[in-house]
Amino acid sequence: MRTVKNRNYIGGEWVDPATGEYFENRNPANRDDLIGVWPMSGAADVDRAVEAAVDGFKRWRSTPAPERGALLKRVGDLLEERKEEIARAATREMGKVLLETRGDVQEGIDTAYYAATEGRRLFGHTVPSELRQKWAMSYRRPIGPAGLVTPFNFPMAIPTWKMFPALVCGNSVILKPAEDVPHTATLLVQILIDAGIPPGVVNLVHGLGEQAGAALVAHPDVPVVSFTGSTETGRAIGRTCGEMHKRLSLEMGGKNAQIVMDDADMDLAIDGVLWGAFGTTGQRCTATSRLLLQDGIHDAFLDRLLVRTAALRLGDGLRDGVDVGPLINESALQKVEAYIAIGRSEAELRIGGRLASDDGLEDGFFFEPTIFSEVAPGSRMAIEEIFGPVLSVIRFHDVDEAFFINNEVSYGLSSSLYTRDTNVAFRAFAELDNGLTYINAPTIGAEAHLPFGGVKQTGNGHREGGWEVYEFYSETKVCYVDYSGSLQRAQIDNYDAGPY
Repeated sequence: MRTVKNRNYIGGEWVDPATGEYFENRNPANRDDLIGVWPMSGAADVDRAVEAAVDGFKRWRSTPAPERGALLKRVGDLLEERKEEIARAATREMGKVLLETRGDVQEGIDTAYYAATEGRRLFGHTVPSELRQKWAMSYRRPIGPAGLVTPFNFPMAIPTWKMFPALVCGNSVILKPAEDVPHTATLLVQILIDAGIPPGVVNLVHGLGEQAGAALVAHPDVPVVSFTGSTETGRAIGRTCGEMHKRLSLEMGGKNAQIVMDDADMDLAIDGVLWGAFGTTGQRCTATSRLLLQDGIHDAFLDRLLVRTAALRLGDGLRDGVDVGPLINESALQKVEAYIAIGRSEAELRIGGRLASDDGLEDGFFFEPTIFSEVAPGSRMAIEEIFGPVLSVIRFHDVDEAFFINNEVSYGLSSSLYTRDTNVAFRAFAELDNGLTYINAPTIGAEAHLPFGGVKQTGNGHREGGWEVYEFYSETKVCYVDYSGSLQRAQIDNYDAGPY
């Protein structure tokens, strides 16, 4: 069978890598399924893409913002038309079930339509001047080529979260997707081409993070960088961008807790933790990694949760009836196995903890949904991100203790509280140190028109999504017009003679 050889997209053309090297993209549910090979790009490829993006930016920035938004509307329409095709391609290369990749594509559609409307809403401010016959205003202007480095777990949604706002604001982009999901990125760029994106405005460079990604982040002609991935990698990117005075948005790790009070709707809370902990095989930055159960319901809740977890079906995400797909690759599998060993030394393994051994799963990276109980606050299983289908159950006595346990980790992305007590719910909004807090819903489920991001080691203060991301991808320019015909001095005491 002929192997499909794919290319980078630079300056309006599909081009081979300067390195002449390629990497394989295989189905994590079946390692014998070779999807194709993609460019193993290096610094020379990044240089070429940035040069194209600089030229594209010169033309694109002068395109009226409503016109830029209209192009994104066409992109949304094409994503809608090709939703099933893209969802199946995404499941094949990253593993999560088709229900989830359909949602992944829908997030891209929603982001496109939201971005289209923002093309008419890049608001500035017009304010009164402190001086007579003087006019003052601010407006948003584009910055330049933006380097976008994206992860594997949302191969459509996260690139669109970054790319579409950047484009509407008038920037050009260079996308370096995770090497595990090059096909979905290629399909996205083809849709932008079909929608009429001008040459050089969108560029796609495949390759490894330590090669192509690092070269993109460090390129002197890329003033804006947006990264989603591990805290360790984000820390290194932060050092580079800080030294080079680049604008940087970081979206990194999480160790998210679902808190269940004695008065909670137990059925609803069990549904929530199953979805939050084992959806996307636990490979979300917002995944429910910790389950905090109050004393009164702890034992009964855990017993019912174990029964429901045992019923989850592992398998190829393209097959009907599958609940949990594979991990993304061998490295992810090894990391989960290492934490199982840690968990056995710290807590009580209640279910899972093994490679899946069912027939038909031996050729993929399948790991059983795993639950540890009697996890101690402050232990490694309680505070370290695993990024796999592993849930740590922690017992607590009262709401103050629950909030303390939630906040003791170094991350601060998402939190969830199940209760019928309105007062406790509103305390959670104020006291939980997270960028997102859900009441009576799981820790996952962000919406495209609201800001997304966290605090502490989860991020650096910027947000994806919603209205705030448009501020990240644009600069504020303040303009003054003095039509008095005489020298007027601001920032000087002009009030000695009185205000009239």
